[in-house]
Amino acid sequence: MSSLLRTEGLTKRFAGLIANEAINFELDTSSIRCVIGPNGAGKTTFISMISGHLQPNEGRIYYKDQDITKLNVVKRARIGIARKFQTPTVFDELTVYDNIELAVLGTDCPYNDRNKNINEVLELVHLTNESDKPVKFLSHGQRQWLEIGLLLAVKAELLLLDEPTAGMTVEETESTARLIKNLTQEFQLSMIIIEHDINFIRDLNAPVTVLHLGRVLMEGSFEQVSANEKVREIYLGHGNS
Repeated sequence: MSSLLRTEGLTKRFAGLIANEAINFELDTSSIRCVIGPNGAGKTTFISMISGHLQPNEGRIYYKDQDITKLNVVKRARIGIARKFQTPTVFDELTVYDNIELAVLGTDCPYNDRNKNINEVLELVHLTNESDKPVKFLSHGQRQWLEIGLLLAVKAELLLLDEPTAGMTVEETESTARLIKNLTQEFQLSMIIIEHDINFIRDLNAPVTVLHLGRVLMEGSFEQVSANEKVREIYLGHGNS
């Protein structure tokens, strides 16, 4: 399995405050990595540097062995890196179908294939039956799925998901875990996921990177991370599994 993304010594400071310090990170093609840590650990800053929304003070970012450290957000999106923010950013007054169509219009998808591609995305994110509904009438969980659908519509290969299950019901969360695993296994997509829902992380059965005070505290399987006494102390809480 080849490396899709790696960072070397990635560091970000804000007016003297170190948000991330010397982060070395590697993600393989067609894989998932969960990033966890307490509030203020530097999780969002880290993926903001990968997406291009923030520039590091030090360190390098490589995508498919290309140095992309200086590339802006638009150029990173064009080579396959797309981000879903914690709060869904969709067009409430447009239909679900229209939102996906706008994303497809930004690609080189041939006119005759657009409807087929849109419907394929809608099916993947469980929104086929909602396609004609204005987005403002969707549940919170459905809005999260729609935003994942927007990333699929632009043919992203690396998806950066910030709390994708926030506000979801238990059933929606379980369905999202199945969706994410399907996208990596069947469509060879890769994902970095910031998440606080421990049950969701366990269901993904993916490697976990723990950030604390802007640095990598440890990496490992969910079982290894959850058994670590330091992680339990600063994030999971004593007695949690």
